[in-house]
Amino acid sequence: MNGLYSTIDLLALTFVVGSFLTLFVSTICSKLGGTSKGHRGPGRTPPPPLYFNLKVARVVASTLLSLTITIAWHQNSRPSGSRAVGGTLYITIVYGILLTFLSVLGFDFGHSQLIRHADLVFLGVFGAIAYHDLWPFFTFSGSTHHLDLYSVVEDTLLCILGIIIPLSSPRIYRPVNDALPPKEPHPEQMASWLSLLLYSWLNPLISIAYKSQHLAPDALFPLADYDHVEGLVSRNAPHLESRGIHRSHVFFGLMKAFSSEYVTLVVLVLVQVVLNLASPFALEQFLGYLETQGKGATIRPIVWIMLLFFSPIMYSICYQRSTFILTRMAVHTEVLLSDLVFKHALRIRLQGGESNDVSSDGKNASGQANLIGTINNHVTTDLMNVTAAKDFLPTGFWAGGELNGSIKVSSLTWRSALVGAAAMVVLAPVPGYFGSLFQSAEVEKMKKTDARVQLVSETMNVLRMIKLFGWERKIGSRIQDQRVEELALTRKRSILQLSSDMIKYAHLLVCFVIPNVVMLVTYSVYTIVARQNLTASIVFSSMTVFDVLQMQLHMVAQSIPDVIKGKVALDRINTFLSHDDLISELLGTERGMPGAEGDNHFDLDTIGISHATFSWTKSESTGTETPRNKHFTLGIHDELVFQHKELNLVTGPTGSGKTSLLMALLGEMHFHPSGPSSWCNLPRHLGVAYAAQESWILNQTIRDNILFGSDFDEERYTEVLLQCALKPDLARMEHGDLTEVGERGVTLSGGQKARITLARAIYSSAQILLLDDVFAALDVHTSQWIVNHCFRGNLVKGRTIILVTHNVSLVNNIARYVVTLDSEGQVQSHEPLKAGDGGDINVTDTDQSSELEVDNPPSDTTSTLGNTIPSGGVEGGILTKAEEIAEGHVGWSPVLLYLLGWGGRTPVLNWFLFVFGLSVTHISKSAQSWYLGYWAGQYQESFAVNVEYNVAMYTLILWCTVTLYVLSCTLKIFGSLRAAKTIHDRLIDQIFGATFRWLDTTPVARVVTRCTQDIATVDGVFPTHLATLVELTFAMLVKLAAVVYLAPPFALPGLIVAIVGGWCGQVYMKAELSVKREISNAKAPMLGHLGAALAGLVSIRAFGAQSQFIKEYHSSIDHYSRVARTFHALNCWVSVRLEALGASFAAALAAYLLYGHHNINPSNVGFSLDMAVSFSALILWWIIMYNNTEISGNSLERIANYMEIEQESEPISKPSPPAYWPASGDLRVENLSARYSSDGPNVLHNLTFHVHTGERIGIVGRTGSGKTSLTLTLLRCLFTEGKVYYDGILTSSIELEVLRSSLTIIPQSAELLNGTLRQNLDPFDQFEDATLHDALRSAGLSELQESAGQDGRLTLDTHVTARGTNLSVGQRQIVALARAMVRESKLLVLDEATSAIDHETDAVIQRTLREMKGVTQLIIAHRLRSVMDTDRIMVLDVGHIVELDTPSQLLQREGSIFRELVYASKDKDALLTMVKHSA
Repeated sequence: MNGLYSTIDLLALTFVVGSFLTLFVSTICSKLGGTSKGHRGPGRTPPPPLYFNLKVARVVASTLLSLTITIAWHQNSRPSGSRAVGGTLYITIVYGILLTFLSVLGFDFGHSQLIRHADLVFLGVFGAIAYHDLWPFFTFSGSTHHLDLYSVVEDTLLCILGIIIPLSSPRIYRPVNDALPPKEPHPEQMASWLSLLLYSWLNPLISIAYKSQHLAPDALFPLADYDHVEGLVSRNAPHLESRGIHRSHVFFGLMKAFSSEYVTLVVLVLVQVVLNLASPFALEQFLGYLETQGKGATIRPIVWIMLLFFSPIMYSICYQRSTFILTRMAVHTEVLLSDLVFKHALRIRLQGGESNDVSSDGKNASGQANLIGTINNHVTTDLMNVTAAKDFLPTGFWAGGELNGSIKVSSLTWRSALVGAAAMVVLAPVPGYFGSLFQSAEVEKMKKTDARVQLVSETMNVLRMIKLFGWERKIGSRIQDQRVEELALTRKRSILQLSSDMIKYAHLLVCFVIPNVVMLVTYSVYTIVARQNLTASIVFSSMTVFDVLQMQLHMVAQSIPDVIKGKVALDRINTFLSHDDLISELLGTERGMPGAEGDNHFDLDTIGISHATFSWTKSESTGTETPRNKHFTLGIHDELVFQHKELNLVTGPTGSGKTSLLMALLGEMHFHPSGPSSWCNLPRHLGVAYAAQESWILNQTIRDNILFGSDFDEERYTEVLLQCALKPDLARMEHGDLTEVGERGVTLSGGQKARITLARAIYSSAQILLLDDVFAALDVHTSQWIVNHCFRGNLVKGRTIILVTHNVSLVNNIARYVVTLDSEGQVQSHEPLKAGDGGDINVTDTDQSSELEVDNPPSDTTSTLGNTIPSGGVEGGILTKAEEIAEGHVGWSPVLLYLLGWGGRTPVLNWFLFVFGLSVTHISKSAQSWYLGYWAGQYQESFAVNVEYNVAMYTLILWCTVTLYVLSCTLKIFGSLRAAKTIHDRLIDQIFGATFRWLDTTPVARVVTRCTQDIATVDGVFPTHLATLVELTFAMLVKLAAVVYLAPPFALPGLIVAIVGGWCGQVYMKAELSVKREISNAKAPMLGHLGAALAGLVSIRAFGAQSQFIKEYHSSIDHYSRVARTFHALNCWVSVRLEALGASFAAALAAYLLYGHHNINPSNVGFSLDMAVSFSALILWWIIMYNNTEISGNSLERIANYMEIEQESEPISKPSPPAYWPASGDLRVENLSARYSSDGPNVLHNLTFHVHTGERIGIVGRTGSGKTSLTLTLLRCLFTEGKVYYDGILTSSIELEVLRSSLTIIPQSAELLNGTLRQNLDPFDQFEDATLHDALRSAGLSELQESAGQDGRLTLDTHVTARGTNLSVGQRQIVALARAMVRESKLLVLDEATSAIDHETDAVIQRTLREMKGVTQLIIAHRLRSVMDTDRIMVLDVGHIVELDTPSQLLQREGSIFRELVYASKDKDALLTMVKHSA
């Protein structure tokens, strides 16, 4: 006894010395750190009330402990055999009490170090004393042990001081950045250790969710300050943003960033390995006690029962803590990689002008055809795969668990253990083999996924054009073909490649077969070779170890495809981040581009280029390229300097490189110096604003688009609206400038978008304005208004303007410098202009006010915005509504959608076979355990055991189990592939059949999210969860039935456990499902913002707005992180509680079998406990899998919602028109009205007119008068009333595809597909090349390229990027016109089809159109030249036909609007001559 007391005293003394040294060091460190942490600074949050209450409890407990020790010491009257207090122990306790009192009195100069060290002292003392006082009660040798009252009180108080209070004390919050403390800290940052381990800090949120129908995002906890993207990026940027030649892989940067977390995880994993083997050890000892009837036992069986209870709970706490850290790392990884990808995308140079707001004028084949789709995949599928591989390092350390399992199995004898280990070694390469097959398939699959996503993204961007041409079915078939290739890689490969997705399920076979084979080999060697007898303790303890082994192999094998997919995804991201064709400056600061050392001095304020060429590729043209691969180059062979504070013109034929000149100044093209005097300079410090030819509009309000992040100045803003002719348009909008314009400004006309883009540049404070053909989409009066009021206005005085335009006559009177380019991209001339060189533009203010209805002088309109701002606020102007979020559980409709798709043509039969196979599999698997127990029981009943027979029977049961399982997995694999294809095809069909209004109000990012993230979930996650849920359900039922059969009284506890577990899962599910739905929706804004930025890269970089867009992107990332962190934490909350519930069931059964059930066979006890332990574990996994199935089903639900979107109306009977229809282009319209939505106002009002076959009708009217709406109405794209007859047949009775295929419209914005020029003219290979060449020639391409060399010509093999962004806008319109001519429709509608084409080429096109006999033409144009020789002119105004007659008749009519337009034009004489000649 004295030795024991000496040991206790020595242990206590060790804690005293260690605590004192730690206290001393931490105090010195806090002093060296500067400010004492003992005083609360501005960045610290006051401790919660519970903190002070527990401080009081410490004082009370310390006081009672000191009194107890003092009384016991003085009375010295402990019973014989009880513990006495030694001197060192007394000093240790006094030391701890002293530390407690000093901290309470405010002497905590290390803030809370005194408290922590006092806790450490009390914990050590309690551990030392508890061993003496409590352990004897758990041994058979401690029956004479006595515990007096003093010892009970001391033990209790020490437990309170050393364990309960420290675990329950809230932590004091300290912000990551004291300078910017958050308004409200996250509860996790103030939670106690007990709350952290049990996730009790989530209880308030779960309670709110359980009481409400849906948990709103605002109800979530605020984002912890260490989770904010700004802090994460600043802390980890040195690891991830490496530059230079020897750039390291992004993987190593992530490892450095999370090095401390991985060290913690390794420690936790090793603890888990020990705790995981504690249960089989306890089971072996417990069954051994029953087999020997307690003979020779020194430890009471209650210890093993307690170990069966506590070890799973402690394991679960450690496992969930490691999961919590891993998921936090996963979210942080998503944040960091998303930030890297976005910032890199802002810097990347898109080949051939792939950004939507730039045209390169070149013909280079795009080496980055899938770039946009690849970037979308990086921030969706790739990030999901990277985070799914987060377990790679902890899983590797589970090999230690396998080693421990082998050591445990070695108790069966070294020979059997050696053979079993050899079996594992032999079978070990199998997962690696399947992994190598999977990696190659995964690489190929991701390529196909990129291609599909790119095709979907491109299709969504041009879906309106596809619908106008009636190509939905054919383009949809292409996407479906891509989908088939993605799922099966290729139909021509072998069976393994045909079902490549099957590889990712191969781990199930491996982890199922290997442990069973090892068990069979081990038991066979143990009984046959070693001639040993099996006992219940050996069988069931080793079976538990084998279960651990199976779980570990399952985790390793399951992680192999995840790790491989993660590696492939991370390699893809790293390849993208290694893309070195970047813009030199990220933040758009001042940039000079001297080309070489030498005499290239220039003023930093100079705007110009000297002796240089520019291309879209790094390498300059070598002169050896063929016409097919020749790249466009822009050449300036002398010094070109634009005039400061003046208007400079850039002109030239279509495709000559006018836009490229602006791109060269902006640094978007590669600079190739010609000599020492080469330079290129654009003074960024003066501020640059850019208006793209193809207007770039954000999905925001009109005001936000104009302000573009600038401060709101009402006077300047009102003046901009006036000068850019926007006030009349805003006055007609119900919500004025607070109207949302939709994605890419779909609700605006081309002219309105152009003027908003111009207004953005004018409103900015930039001194340099680069304007790219802002007049192309404007009518004559509006263009003249812009010139007179904007370019001559006060807002552009003192600012340098470089204007690209074909309409030189409109602005040459105010221009002071002109640059002319030839068709080969060379500067033909550049010279200054003197005032008056171009003559005067005589347009009176009266003429403008009559057209624009704005006659107030600027001074009268600066005090108020009038009709521009609605009184109703912003809400009414919202076009894009917030994405709807379903409430409650996932409905049966989405699940039924999947089940029917999974089952194919015979869903009932296929599902029956799958369910039957799984149920019989688990009955057979349980029979394995029972037969081993039966085999072991034979040794107790008889000495003659037929070992060979038992081995044969066990082998038969084993292979029946394996065979059934393999067949079930096969059904699951093919069913999943079938469902994935079916659901994807239906999704695409529904999107293609949607109304134009739905396309206007639905951001493309939402559609892309369905086709990427949600489809990826349906492909892999959801079917895995669903199949596992079905499997776990039958496994639980089988195991519970076995327990109830052997211990009938446990039917009620089993039912109670199931009910409590179900209720716990229900509580958890209410919160988890809401948060999961928010996660799904939180991704769409990130994709939308990324897509908007990619579409306007040039504009963003020109304005220097990168930091603004990065800030907005960070805001969307923080919102996603806030939801994602809560989502993962909720999983840990439910897991800990369900694990404790299952452990209590197994421990209670063990206690019942020991104390309440006599004369039971140890084999049956072992079998019952094995089933109970498995059932307990399955309760947790069943609830988790049920929740995961419903959570992943949210993606299915989101897809199912798109199955119900509004579809375009089709005739009920769908009668087929005659085969010859249409034989003519006769068009008759009666009382036609139209509106954009079913409940919206009419935009066309009772139009009635008749167009005869071959007649050419010119349609004019100011911007927004309804010209484009009329063309859409003819194709039934809007909600209409009235009748339209085409060649005598009512169009409403014709199927949409037939109608739209029979007439052709050339929309205002020419949109092309990614592919060759041939594929754009003839997407479905229906025509010969000769026909295509004729169409191009008729569309004016030959005249355009007459002066171009052979190398600079467009050919049928010229590659066209998505939306035709590597062609100029004029070239795109020519291609679109040629495409329309190829169709040879009887009715041709041209909506501003030549607005961006030079006058000479336009004249050729008009001549071609006049020669098209028998083709009815409706020509919408702002250029009066395009309609002056038509048969009749239709003038529209606010949706009404105000004039319809021949041009000559309208010119003779006094007060005619058409006459006013003609006489107001500078080309009046030429226009009148055209009318005379046509008459």
